[in-house]
Amino acid sequence: MSAPQKKTAGRSLLVTSAAALSSLALTAPVALAAPSPSPSASPSASPSASPSATPPANMSTVGGSRLGRAGTQVNLASGVPVLPKDITARSWIVTDAESGDVLAAHNAHWRLPPASTMKMLFADTVLPKFARTEKHKVVPSDLAGMGAGSSLVGIKEGETYTVHDLWLGVFLRSGNDAVHVLSAMNQGVAKTVTEMNEHAEELQALDTHVVSPDGYDAPGQVSSAYDLTLFARSGLQKKDFREYCSTVTAKFPGETKKGKKGKTVRKPFEIQNTNRLLSGDYDISQYQGIAGVKNGNTTNAGSTFTGVAERNGRVLLVTVMNPSKEEHNEVYKETAKLFDWGFKAAGKVQPVGELVPPKGAAQSSAQPGDSGEAGGGSGDSAGSGASAKPVASATADGGSRGMGTALAITGGLLVLLAGAAFLVNRRWPLPDLVRRRSSRP
Repeated sequence: MSAPQKKTAGRSLLVTSAAALSSLALTAPVALAAPSPSPSASPSASPSASPSATPPANMSTVGGSRLGRAGTQVNLASGVPVLPKDITARSWIVTDAESGDVLAAHNAHWRLPPASTMKMLFADTVLPKFARTEKHKVVPSDLAGMGAGSSLVGIKEGETYTVHDLWLGVFLRSGNDAVHVLSAMNQGVAKTVTEMNEHAEELQALDTHVVSPDGYDAPGQVSSAYDLTLFARSGLQKKDFREYCSTVTAKFPGETKKGKKGKTVRKPFEIQNTNRLLSGDYDISQYQGIAGVKNGNTTNAGSTFTGVAERNGRVLLVTVMNPSKEEHNEVYKETAKLFDWGFKAAGKVQPVGELVPPKGAAQSSAQPGDSGEAGGGSGDSAGSGASAKPVASATADGGSRGMGTALAITGGLLVLLAGAAFLVNRRWPLPDLVRRRSSRP
């Protein structure tokens, strides 16, 4: 089903519809017992009051009937590598970001607390609304209602920040304070939550119910590995989203203070992306080809992560939710193993389902080859389209440095063709920083 690999812009590939994909999934599923939840996981943020340690018998079948089954779903056949045996996550999914093929999944539609991976939906919903140069002075009410122990980027009342600053705070430091300020700019948390739920429905992310825009634990707040992947795929069609989620380090405005001579100064401080496959850590290396997307961790959700990576012209999305193995950076280690498997299996394994397009894609009048970004709005997020060349070595505004605009898409808009398939014109160039990284063993 994949198109010939091309290194030029405007690469096109034909993606069959869900109906066509379901006819390919003929091999009996490999069902594994669901791992026990992490001992630290609390049940209070589930759709019901107390989720069980095993997935429900009946889950959503959006994207294909196989995806609604409990356990691991994969079409093992001659030449297809065996899945890694030490994956302990309650739920995970490996997909081809461009075609939408689901290469393998485990409890893909299990509704679980998402933690800060919910910020992908927040960004996909709100990011197009404000120009990145727009400024906002923070008032006390902007920061009201944040949960105890929230992750913060360090926003101060009375200080002025650009929208660009705020999105760096959301993506790099997972700052709930930045989310609340942007929500205040969007006429409040309640309106933002409503819009996020509406956008989730438009994306056919029907496992998702938003209660708090920052992903903080809240009763009834749930999503799924499948839905989080939909959010990432939709967000990556926006230029600014790609830039922010792939930035490794940035300068963030500090607090205005008086210097020794009485002159007011406002010194920036450095922030680093908490996505450890992007930034690395003492026990894990930067993953070859990684270019985002978003991580999360709360008491109820455990560790969650959605990542996107490219290797040899293939772009994969992997989502992992709540590994039970209690090791440092375990969610990233399991994600890396699933990426490794996916890159080896891609082109060999028959898909078990697909990532469905948004509802509105069927009504889109865009023509193949359009260079407009998916999603409207103001500023660099919309109207400008994806860059015709990689922005690999460029630095983000405000002193940020890192991966620039990763996964720049020439034509990010899905268009319905003959009611059966989508023609996706895309370009996913790797930043120079990624190209220089050595391959994983």
